[in-house]
Amino acid sequence: SRYSIVVLDRIIMATRRAQHASSWYSGSKKQLDDELQNYLDSAELSHSPARAIIAPHAGYSYCGPCGAYAYKQVNPENVKRVFILGPSHHVFLPNCALSSAATYQTPLYDLRIDQEVYQELLSTKHFDLMDLKTDEDEHSIEMHLPYTAKVMESRKDHFTVVPVLVGSLKQDGEKLYGKIFSKYLMDPANLFVISSDFCHWGKRFRYTHYEKSHGPIHSSIENLDKMGMAEIESLNPEGFAGYLSKYSNTICGRHPIGVLLQAIDHLKSTTQLNFQLKFLHYAQSNRCTNFSDSSVSYAAASLTM
Repeated sequence: SRYSIVVLDRIIMATRRAQHASSWYSGSKKQLDDELQNYLDSAELSHSPARAIIAPHAGYSYCGPCGAYAYKQVNPENVKRVFILGPSHHVFLPNCALSSAATYQTPLYDLRIDQEVYQELLSTKHFDLMDLKTDEDEHSIEMHLPYTAKVMESRKDHFTVVPVLVGSLKQDGEKLYGKIFSKYLMDPANLFVISSDFCHWGKRFRYTHYEKSHGPIHSSIENLDKMGMAEIESLNPEGFAGYLSKYSNTICGRHPIGVLLQAIDHLKSTTQLNFQLKFLHYAQSNRCTNFSDSSVSYAAASLTM
């Protein structure tokens, strides 16, 4: 089928094209580099060095400035691998899948996939392999590739990426993958990028939760999002799951976030590490004032250990 997922014991060597370049972000190397630099220059360094970040995956004209607050916290000096966990938008996936490519293209420079880590993950028998069409159609990972390339440019030839497409996991699935990824999160040579937008509000998203007591619709949305952000900051996976169950907020990266929270929870129970996750910026694509409006929310966070 068009969006088939296949289980293989080997990686097929291929190159994933920058499919959303020239539409969701600039396809010009210079223009893209200048835009990302301007976004980063405008963001504050306040919670660094990040061992994991949460950042949005919309078009850069919408979420680029917000995402910069997360990427600003990255110190590339000791980073050897960048894990990018993104939700699946186009294909139903009950678990997690890896790319069938060896290289990811960006207008800045190409990124190499860490085949050694991929083989380790495949050996757990809990990962599928997505075909190249599925990979190229999905934007949740791709939108983090130029930002990753930009903040890691000083180590251009000395790091790899580990892209992971995260499916519609149940809470026990998030716990399973959290345990798998926990050993990588514990390693200071690894950076985790968690790809997620926040509330998708409006009739076109079939979500119009509104609490009038919080004022205009956009204020109600912000309050709703910030309740979820507080649960994430508390590093309590059960609390975040309970929040989602109660409000059904349309946080598209809820499963990658859940995997991160479960990885932290596992490390908290098995190590003496201290964790602090802090949200640094919040934005909305539109300030909704009536039920014919729509918006998508964006948030940027950094985890330090």
